[in-house]
Formats: sequence, structure tokens, C-alpha cells
Amino acid sequence: MEKKPLGKYEIDMCNGPLLGKIIMFYLPLMLSGVLQLLFNAADIVVVGRYAGEVSLAAVGSTSPLINLLVNVFIGLSVGTNVLVSRYFASNQEEELSDMVHTSILTALISGFFLAIVGFFVSEPALTLMGSPDNVKALSVLYLRIYFAGMPAMMLYNFGSAVLRAVGDTRRPLYFLLIAGALNVCLNLIFVIYFHMGVGGVALATIISQCVSAAFVIKCLIKTSAAYKLELKRLSISNDKLFKMIRIGGPAGIQSALFSISNVLIQSSVNSFGDIAMAGNTAAGNIEGFIYTSMNALYQTSISFTSQNFGVKNFKRIKKTLLLCLVLVSFVGLYLGNMAYFNGNILLHLYTDNPTAISYGLLRLSIICTTYFLCGLMDVIVGSIRGMGYGIMPMLVSLTGACLFRVVWIMTVFAKYHTLKCLYLSYPISWALTFSAHLICFIIVYQKSYSKYRSEIS
Repeated sequence: MEKKPLGKYEIDMCNGPLLGKIIMFYLPLMLSGVLQLLFNAADIVVVGRYAGEVSLAAVGSTSPLINLLVNVFIGLSVGTNVLVSRYFASNQEEELSDMVHTSILTALISGFFLAIVGFFVSEPALTLMGSPDNVKALSVLYLRIYFAGMPAMMLYNFGSAVLRAVGDTRRPLYFLLIAGALNVCLNLIFVIYFHMGVGGVALATIISQCVSAAFVIKCLIKTSAAYKLELKRLSISNDKLFKMIRIGGPAGIQSALFSISNVLIQSSVNSFGDIAMAGNTAAGNIEGFIYTSMNALYQTSISFTSQNFGVKNFKRIKKTLLLCLVLVSFVGLYLGNMAYFNGNILLHLYTDNPTAISYGLLRLSIICTTYFLCGLMDVIVGSIRGMGYGIMPMLVSLTGACLFRVVWIMTVFAKYHTLKCLYLSYPISWALTFSAHLICFIIVYQKSYSKYRSEIS
């Protein structure tokens, strides 16, 4: 079957000059990620400025727990991206349609599941994390409202994964521009005018998520392409669900287990008190913008690798990886060092407390300046997952980063109980894990290429 001409929002990832298309795909994706992160940043800035350090600590300290519960299901959207890319590139329209409908229904079900689980586990989980009593009550309130918006968050993430898979990263950016502006306005109204505190910023976030999800779903319904969403066709294809879980499940499990190590790190930070927590929260939020900018290249490597793997263009797979590694190194080094050298100014956006700022600067000095190592690690994982391998990168990442950090906290940090010692676990684990992933990519690439050569000979 002859492939239909590409729409104006789609990108041909399998033919033509590669660098320009990678950048054209990456930039809207990066900006979309930054806007999505601004949802949380707006929460933190408004709370820190108008509700005080305790409320700032309450909102910031919830991130590891949110990631722990949410990332398993967000990881499944990686499977959606890989499979939709593959079916789209190889013109398998029926397979593509089944994949889209399975993904959207899975997103909806998982969203309601998370809303229920999040409501009930928020308080006991924060207690286990050692959240101070003056912070915990506000954190529980924030989490319970936040988790009510999980169906919308899941629909947006899975729907945008479909659009990314066909090269459309521009429309999700437009949708988030609208939702992000709405989120900031609602934050100010709920916190300053109605004095709703952390509850107000959580409510503003979920309203904005509902708006962005509605735009994405409408986009999929209105398209005339093979990935069109028809609500009456929503169903679970067991075959597609299994494939999605096989590829995306390990990514989700990896993210969740990474979050466990981050929960442990957050608990370690909590032991230094609420001012240290506030400084850590502000610095972590600044780092989030750098991570998101690098993570967009991880998603780029997945989509380009998946489509080219679908048409067995192995030379282009290797070239994609090399270009993404160069780009992510530049982005990580430039943004990371810019954040560190301007850290005092940036941290003042969140708090005027000089002690909290000093804690934030310490974190920035260690993590931001070496953050490019995390980007290198993620990009090469994206290429491996794009070729359909999910379990291998999961096991390597869990051993090289997650397990390493847990052991570090229990040994080195236990002996040298300082925040500097705690933060050093990050760059060391990134360097070790990247080296292991590089070896894995070489093995996977050679194995896949050899299999392809034997099939055509």
C-alpha cells in the first residue's frame, strides 16, 4: 500500500537531511516540556512568595512521591511512541489505528486508578518519608487535589505520544502555551485573591491539565490520518497492549524505582530541616528546566530510531544517536553552567531566605555543572528502546543509578552526613550508567543489524 502524503505537522524521519529534522522535532518538544514544567514552577514560585517557606517545602517535597506513583504509567506511553512510530513509518494503518485506541483507553483507565490510589496513600507515604509535621498536612492537601487530575494528565501524555510518533511536536506546544498561561493566572487568583494556599495551586494545575488534554484529544479526533481517534472504537487490543507493556513497562518500572531512590534522597534532605528542604526544592525546580530540555532529545532519539527501525534503516539509526549525543552534551553543559553561575538570581525568584538560597546554591554547584552526563545516559537509552529493547536498559539503569544511590546513602552518606556528600551520588551514577549503556547499544545494534542481514540474504 502506498503511503499517504505527510500532513503539514508531520515529519519524514526516514529520508532527507537528518540534523535539521532532528532540531525541527526537538525544539517544539523541548519548549512543550518546559511549559509543562512551568505548571509546577508557577505553583512553587507563587506559594514561596505568598504563602511562605513551609508551604514552599510542602509543594516541593511532594515531587518524588508523585513521580513514584505516576511514572509507571507514563512509561507505558514510551511503548505507544515506539509502536505508533513503527506502524506509521511502515504504513501499517490497521495496526496503527488499533494501537492508538488501545493507548487512549489505557490512559483513561490508568488515570482513574492513580486518582484513587493517590488519594489514599498520600498521608501514609509522607509519614514514611519523614515529612515534618508542620509540612505534612499541607503536602497531603496538595497531593490529594493534584491526583484528582490524573485522568487528564494521562490522556495528555498518551495523546501527545501519538502525535510525537508521527513527527508532530508543534501542536502539543500550542496547547501547552494556552494551558500554561491559564495555570499562571489561576495560581495568582486562587492564592492571592482567594487565599487558598497550596490547595489553590493544585487546583489551578489540574484545571490547566484538563485544558491541554482536551486539545490533544480533539486533535486526534479531527485528523483524517490513520492515527485518527474514534471514541466509539475505544477498546483494548490484547496484542497491542502486550507490546506496549513489553516496551514501555520496563521504562515505567525504571522511572518508578528511580523515584524510590529519589524518595530516599528526599527523606535524607528532610533530615536537615524545612529551610534545607525549601532550598533543595527551589534548586531542584531550576534543574528541572535543564533536565526537560535534555529529555526532549531522549524522546527525539526514541521517535527517530523507532521510525527508522520500522523501515530497517540502520545507518540512519546510528547517525541519529551520534547527533543526539552531541546536541544533548551542548544543551546540558550550556544550560547547566548558566543555571549555576546565575543561581543566586534564580533562587531569589523562589525565596528571599539567605540560608535556603545557600542550600540551593550547593545543590546547583554539584548537579547542574555535571547534568550533561544525565542527558548522555538518557539519549542512548532512547535509542535502545527505539529498537524495541525495554528490559536491558531498565536493568542497567536500575543497577548503575538507582541501586548505586541507595548503597551510597546507606554507606558513604551515612558516614559523611552532609548535603554535598548526598548530591555527589548523582554525577557519579550518571557517568557509570552511561558507560554501561554505550556497551549495550553496541551489542543491540550489531544483533539487530545481523538479524536483518540474515533475513534478506
